[in-house]
Amino acid sequence: MPRTAISFAESALLDLEDVRTWYEEQGVPEVGERLVNEVFQRIQSLTDHPDMGRVVPEFNQPILRELIHPPFRIVYRHDLQKVRIVRVWRSERLLKIHVSDDDES
Repeated sequence: MPRTAISFAESALLDLEDVRTWYEEQGVPEVGERLVNEVFQRIQSLTDHPDMGRVVPEFNQPILRELIHPPFRIVYRHDLQKVRIVRVWRSERLLKIHVSDDDES
């Protein structure tokens, strides 16, 4: 079975940078680094199992899925042979996704 390609929307990359920055400002940059590394490891599992995440309940669209990695929701779009990471948010946040030209490529 071919491996699924993974790409990141700018919004997801900014989310991860915000995580690092927040923990750095709290004086515990190593925690931010650890959490971001854990998120990347979790995302890597999508190359072999792109449908492992649940459908995002707020949208109920089969192509919009999420992995729960406390305290984060890793939201991604699964199209044919690719996965696009859209957001990485704190799990208690309500989800709102705005699709831009960058997010569709």
